Amino acid sequence: MAELLYNPEVLSKAKAELEQIIAIVKETVRLHPPVPLLLPSKAGADVEIQGFIVPKGAQVLVNIWAIGRDASIWEKPNSFKPERFMGSEIDVKGRNFELIPFGAGRRMCPGLPLALRILHLMLGSLIHTFGWKVEGGLKPKDIYFEEKFGLTLQKAKPLRAIPIMV
Repeated sequence: MAELLYNPEVLSKAKAELEQIIAIVKETVRLHPPVPLLLPSKAGADVEIQGFIVPKGAQVLVNIWAIGRDASIWEKPNSFKPERFMGSEIDVKGRNFELIPFGAGRRMCPGLPLALRILHLMLGSLIHTFGWKVEGGLKPKDIYFEEKFGLTLQKAKPLRAIPIMV
């Protein structure tokens, strides 16, 4: 919701197209993944990745927060641009390693199917049922996006948005 209130043109497009809601969810979990690091894994054998040797038995952590902001993968990686997923085959189901907010393989989040159903339904319901404004008369451009890192990611200052009946 913070990204949509900050980008009202994206919010107005989302009210018109279902595909836009799907793209918004993908872009949101790219920029703001539920957790910054995937569960640790152990390397089963010595492996070379881009010139670096990961020795057998080494504990490996995947930083999905950094992958979502990698300029070698994403054009303008810190910008909220859901249109980058319009017509794209990239999904969040662990098949595309540039977007793995729920992990991949056997260590994938078991809540992924529920999350995908709920996120699309909830976001669509919220943006189609209500108009929105930021509490305290703040302008959307004054929304604070700093994140508080921990086991999960959350906004350092919670978003206070007011629904308006339309």
